[in-house]
Amino acid sequence: MNKLTEKEIKREYKYHGKIINVRIDTVELENGAVSTREVVEHKGAVAVLPVDRDGNCYLVEQFRKPIEKILLEIPAGKLDAGETPFECAVRELREETGFIAEEIVELGYIYTTAGFSNEKIHLYLATNLTPGRADPDEDEFLNLRQIKWKELREMAEKGKINDSKTNAAILMALSKVKKYLSDK
Repeated sequence: MNKLTEKEIKREYKYHGKIINVRIDTVELENGAVSTREVVEHKGAVAVLPVDRDGNCYLVEQFRKPIEKILLEIPAGKLDAGETPFECAVRELREETGFIAEEIVELGYIYTTAGFSNEKIHLYLATNLTPGRADPDEDEFLNLRQIKWKELREMAEKGKINDSKTNAAILMALSKVKKYLSDK
């Protein structure tokens, strides 16, 4: 059985940015061989699946430069310094959708691309929504989409949602949304 460990020999930063840092780690593998790992460091993020009492989910369409496409995704954003994931969830929900939720439930977290990044996204379900005015960041351009829960699940099942955090949140929220909508 493999030990599944790597001993870090050297860490060298190549880039320090506002959102990410990039480093090269030299590691010793369990068989004694030496290899390198390219690592993108990220401060973490939060994503929120808002669902109202009528079974409407609210997602945003946003252009994503790294893939040169518009993605349909749940509201999300990076953690600010000193901010808890819960505080970030409340802030991002309001900024991107205008909604304030009476209840925000933690679903868990995911590592988005563990093969080269430590980015961790905390996932939440927001319910009992009160509408308000969205206030996105000045460099953020979004279209808010309303999609029924059943249709959103079907889109995910048919591979029509290409955003990993959105698919993960849908899966993690299945039983909670079913219970929330059946409590009418």
